[in-house]
Amino acid sequence: MKIVFMGTPDFSVPILDALHAAGHDIACVYCQPPRPAGRGKKDRPTPVHARALELGLMVRHPVSLKDTAEQTEFATLNADVAVVVAYGLLLPQAILDAPKMGCLNIHASLLPRWRGAAPIHRAIMAGDDETGICIMQMEAGLDTGPVLTQRAMPIAAQDTTLSLHDKLATLGAALITETLRDLPSLTATPQSTEGIIYAHKIDKSEARIDWSKPACEVDRQIRGLSPFPGAWFEHGDQRIKVLASGTAHATGPAGTLLSSENGLVVACGEHAVILTKLQRAGKSAQSAQEFCRGYPLQPGERL
Repeated sequence: MKIVFMGTPDFSVPILDALHAAGHDIACVYCQPPRPAGRGKKDRPTPVHARALELGLMVRHPVSLKDTAEQTEFATLNADVAVVVAYGLLLPQAILDAPKMGCLNIHASLLPRWRGAAPIHRAIMAGDDETGICIMQMEAGLDTGPVLTQRAMPIAAQDTTLSLHDKLATLGAALITETLRDLPSLTATPQSTEGIIYAHKIDKSEARIDWSKPACEVDRQIRGLSPFPGAWFEHGDQRIKVLASGTAHATGPAGTLLSSENGLVVACGEHAVILTKLQRAGKSAQSAQEFCRGYPLQPGERL
């Protein structure tokens, strides 16, 4: 098929690779514009932009698609279908209508649960047992379109947003390849009107750890916010991020360090969490053992 690919972050890259490897004619890649990054604050292309250039594909990165000229330029690509995954811009109706077979969105949840910006984070933080990928026919609403194909995946007890992100990207790449192969024979199924939940964008104010909550909630917060923005606590004048954790059936006053032998065991409102990967400001992430060698914490301290 002749495809327009629309995506921006790392999550989208394996899917672009899969479409390219499958032999589709990728007429153009759309992504967010380069933005200042790094110490020099020089414009840096997005992961999709960089990969598209490596593959020798044409790239466009308009600030908006609302302009009539941009819409006309998109239409002249004469695509069979557009594949959209974590692109970051709303698609006007003129864009949705331009490809012969419409625009397909790859969404990292089992719709209608977790429509919106942060489905992977929210699924972990809510304690969901499973998530998955849906390929839907796009329409004007936010993730409201009928679903063509879907595939579920369990969420492991140790999964962070990063690990689940990578698994879902691989799953999405496989599923979109199958969906495009079978597209002429597929029938889209409208989403249920029950069970609709929105995955609102993560706010940094959600990242501070409240040890008075049950350990299971603190653990899900840590894993759901890892690696970004990273759940954190304070010790003295230090803000310390926690990037991996588990739970333990230990007890004590909430926020008290109970042990530092095999991970930092911290009492919560109910049971305790085991902090296994931490990061101080300006430092690299470390295992709990490495962290304690450079920043000793003593059992009985309050965090």
